[in-house]
Amino acid sequence: MKRAIHLAALAGVAALVLSACGQAPTNNAGGGSTGTASPKSDFVACMVSDEGGFDDQSFNQSGHDGLVDAQDKLGITIHAVESSADTDYAPNIDNLVQQGCNLIIGVGFKLEDPIQAAAEANPDINFALIDSSFSDANFNPVTIKNAKPILFNTSEAAFLAGYLAGGMTESGTVATFGGMQIPSVSVFMDGFYDGVQQYNKDNGKSVKVLGWDKAKQTGSFTGDFTNQANGQNLAQGFIDQGADIIMPVAGPVGLGAAAAASDAGKKIIWVDADGFLTTEHGDIIITSVMKQIGPAVFDVIKAASEGNFSSEPYIGTLENNGVGLAPFHNFESKVPAELSQKIDDYKQKIISGELKIESPNSPK
Repeated sequence: MKRAIHLAALAGVAALVLSACGQAPTNNAGGGSTGTASPKSDFVACMVSDEGGFDDQSFNQSGHDGLVDAQDKLGITIHAVESSADTDYAPNIDNLVQQGCNLIIGVGFKLEDPIQAAAEANPDINFALIDSSFSDANFNPVTIKNAKPILFNTSEAAFLAGYLAGGMTESGTVATFGGMQIPSVSVFMDGFYDGVQQYNKDNGKSVKVLGWDKAKQTGSFTGDFTNQANGQNLAQGFIDQGADIIMPVAGPVGLGAAAAASDAGKKIIWVDADGFLTTEHGDIIITSVMKQIGPAVFDVIKAASEGNFSSEPYIGTLENNGVGLAPFHNFESKVPAELSQKIDDYKQKIISGELKIESPNSPK
């Protein structure tokens, strides 16, 4: 399959490779019962996680929050199935097809192949995929009438985070790393890198970025999204090189980086969700580069339940509030007012189109 070929090609750039064990598919709504006791609608919305599961404190959890929100507000029935390994994806999707789902949402790029195959085999069911579009055997983009990509141009918000990191570092060195080198990960790193460079340009500084070279599109990756020890080891390496702010783009692997940062008295910028609220490391999280996955999932479900499903990609931006920076929370009083204002100014320039954040990994 093309995704397997793609992952094999990516293996050479990964620093570490995950070895996963198979587990029988589960059928639940985030660890609880499926559906709702008294649905007001006969519409059934369903979701399958990647191997991170719905308690990953990151994008799977955010997606599941949107699913539950749709159940609560729209009165629909929901089914959610957690995956433990790549081999679970196709069986889990087939499970949902058999349960009579009207819309099946896959969380994460790893589900591209099985979601695409299921959509093509079941034209009467609608599908959606978070963090990836669809492609043919040669990786050329394709449109599937009953399948919708849910994408996020996180380079815009990550630019603001990079600018913040440039202004908050005390050592003059910051870092970022990813789980795997795929567009939905590298796009964060591109924006972060550019934000630091803009801070340097504006202030005559030379803050160094470890872990990513945007021009060469090369950097540091753990090779997985689940092994926290990999993230802890990589983050410790950055800390040993002087980094005092690290942005992991690796789902639960980032928790390992946060542990290393906490032990060393360093700081973290979280991604996907507001890490201050979803993790136990709020005391070291300056901010988070957020994808508003939950609201996007809700909107897609709402449209589909009303008969307005469209295969046109959803792309979250600063302008439509699909991406953004989380509040500074405990660091609110520590971020200089001038720096905070400058970040707000750049946000408005990006929204107005005066400043365009360029990334080869931005969704189209």
